[in-house]
Amino acid sequence: MLCQECKKRPATFHFTKIINGEKNEVHVCEKCAQDNSDMLMFHTNPGFSFHNLLSGLLNLEPSLSQQGQTLFQNSNVLQCERCKMTFSQFKQMGRFGCSHCYKTFEKQMTPILRRVHGGNTVHGGKIPQRIGGAIHLRKRIKQLKQQLQEVIASEEFEKAAEIRDEIRMLEAKLNGPDGEGV
Repeated sequence: MLCQECKKRPATFHFTKIINGEKNEVHVCEKCAQDNSDMLMFHTNPGFSFHNLLSGLLNLEPSLSQQGQTLFQNSNVLQCERCKMTFSQFKQMGRFGCSHCYKTFEKQMTPILRRVHGGNTVHGGKIPQRIGGAIHLRKRIKQLKQQLQEVIASEEFEKAAEIRDEIRMLEAKLNGPDGEGV
């Protein structure tokens, strides 16, 4: 989707305003969002910036994060192997340099994702419950098999037997009496 203002760059910010029950959607690029902050109602806080938003999610004060870069520089800074981005660079830019960064900075990102997504850190997909029966069953069986391996490793064999029985029951339900699946 192209920016509604300049019609040149891709829209990366999507705002929805609801005033007196009337819904108005605005799709703009980063540059137009900064240029038209009055239109997007950011004028209520003149010190607002996207860096401040990110700092809030990271639970950092912007001024402290900038001071910390000069005061606490460490030679053992975690860095992405592919794009050489550091976590402090991510905090400044607000986006990763490559897909490998997600794995590199996983420990730092997990608490942030939990806070932003209400405790969820794993994407659950977009399959409606009422039509994705077989898919949901396969997913549950996969989760139970992983849990079974963990329980066996910790030598909790009674719990392992319960999980094994649940897996068998779900597999029988998945295959159905005709062997055709759900």
